[in-house]
Amino acid sequence: MANTPGAKKAVRKIERRTEVNKARRSRVRTYLRKFEEALTSGDAAAAKAAFVEAQSELMRAVTKGVVHKNTGSRKVSRLAAQLKKMAAA
Repeated sequence: MANTPGAKKAVRKIERRTEVNKARRSRVRTYLRKFEEALTSGDAAAAKAAFVEAQSELMRAVTKGVVHKNTGSRKVSRLAAQLKKMAAA
């Protein structure tokens, strides 16, 4: 590692951003888990509410740069498909 003041500052900055990004990623996973639980419970209203929350949290992670745009869109699309499949059944 370079021993310049700029490099040291970059390391400190990276550590802070890593912590924030870990928290955001964890938050996204929590909402995805809540959606999965609502889906398995068979409650359509709870699943719909959990989907809306999971979708907004995923898209927020996209805007913050934690998740790539296409990845976020793909995940939301798959969640919507699962919700639609459940509603049809």
